[in-house]
Amino acid sequence: MHRARFFPLVIRRVIFCVMAAASTLATGVTMAASIGGKLELEDYGSFFVNGRSIQSNHPGASLVTGPAGAGSITVNQMYVQYRVPAGRKNVPVVMVHGSGHTGMTYETTPDGREGWATYFLRKSFPVYVVDHAGRGRSGFNPTPVNAVGEKAAEPGTMPTLFLGTIERSWPNFRFGPKYPEAFPNVQFPMEAMAQYLAQLVPNAETTLEGGGKNTVDALVKLLEKIGPAVVMVHSQSGVYGLDVVRQRPNLVKALVSVEGGCETVSAKDMATPFVKVPMISVWGDNSKGAWGVNGDKRRDGCQQAVNLINKSGGKATFMLLPEHGIAGNSHMMMMDKNNLQVADIIQKWILENASR
Repeated sequence: MHRARFFPLVIRRVIFCVMAAASTLATGVTMAASIGGKLELEDYGSFFVNGRSIQSNHPGASLVTGPAGAGSITVNQMYVQYRVPAGRKNVPVVMVHGSGHTGMTYETTPDGREGWATYFLRKSFPVYVVDHAGRGRSGFNPTPVNAVGEKAAEPGTMPTLFLGTIERSWPNFRFGPKYPEAFPNVQFPMEAMAQYLAQLVPNAETTLEGGGKNTVDALVKLLEKIGPAVVMVHSQSGVYGLDVVRQRPNLVKALVSVEGGCETVSAKDMATPFVKVPMISVWGDNSKGAWGVNGDKRRDGCQQAVNLINKSGGKATFMLLPEHGIAGNSHMMMMDKNNLQVADIIQKWILENASR
């Protein structure tokens, strides 16, 4: 249950009508006049968790003011945007994006349709959308980069800020077997590809000591703040979700892994409360024989993890959408043209496996 006392300045019982501008974007995609209609909210806002202060000798320089002196900066913080529906509430859902993305993953689709964040909200789920620590609105630590620029660091120590090219992303996210060829049945809105590519960002958390662990720690802090919730992870953050379950199984009502990595699940986990957390691994189409990490190895690894959990007395589900009559979904199924159909299946599983 959402703890409203943490957000005393937010206006309660606000009625939002979510509208998108009815104009043609530079990409040639015309946005819908209304995404999904009126939303009645009890609470809405944002906050940060898990930030810490460090001393930086290289905070950077401005063209206007020149180099900044050494001082204290905040790093490791994770941005959280929350939306709480009015009326009766289902279990809260924390939505965590994957590599190269931000919380935009779950917001409006590239072609202007409703995303999972507001759709889950319409179905009475309080929703918390995050940006990984060091990514997007969470910011990152510029010190390692600036130190190299100022010739104050050892050669070769500057982190690599990875941003996948369209040529790499295309087969990896299973839009098609190779760029620019598309799968005949692909559900991704290919006409809005320019809008989609515009939302991709570098994995700047590589400048944070600890890397992905900072996001895991921040997710734990978030659950400690808001109480038990379903944790939804995607792709890169799949293993983050597993670590959150290991640390706070009592705060994870269920783990929803959308083509997330499962490779760290081991027999050792089976001897812990890990097996008391229901888990579902959801997979789209065209993954068999696919290039990159989102193909056979990761998918089969998740099937093996599900089998191990069930054999050990836990409750896990492996869901390959084509086997349920849903074809053509890409790795980015929350943006696909049938994204709400996929959301309905996930919501049904949550309601059956994660009590309020």
